[in-house]
Amino acid sequence: MATERSVQARWDGGLRAVVTAGEFELIVDEPTSVAGGTGKGPQPTEVFLASIASCFTISMAFMAAKRGIELSGLNVEATGTYDGPRFSAVRVAVTTTTPQGEDLRKLMAAAERVCYVTRTLTTQPEITFTTEQ
Repeated sequence: MATERSVQARWDGGLRAVVTAGEFELIVDEPTSVAGGTGKGPQPTEVFLASIASCFTISMAFMAAKRGIELSGLNVEATGTYDGPRFSAVRVAVTTTTPQGEDLRKLMAAAERVCYVTRTLTTQPEITFTTEQ
């Protein structure tokens, strides 16, 4: 059964937006080097990469717990090749102190199956734009 999730963003002047996600607010901005940016929050492209890295981190932890695998020292880095106005590639690099080698690769494969952000990106969802007045 499909469910919907929403976040809202409101313009806060310049090139800054305040995003409400559940009970949380996140300021998204452009750096001061961009005319109109104030550097008060991460750029939208950084939030995009943060969504990938955080979701994959949570997926790794979830699958490790589900399989009874000790997981320590987990770090996930998402790096995008930005070809403005889009990313042409994203690399997700995972490091851990445990597990390593083939055990880590198996855990990563399991996490790939449950990471909703990367799964969404690999299946290219339909995006529609509407206006509600």
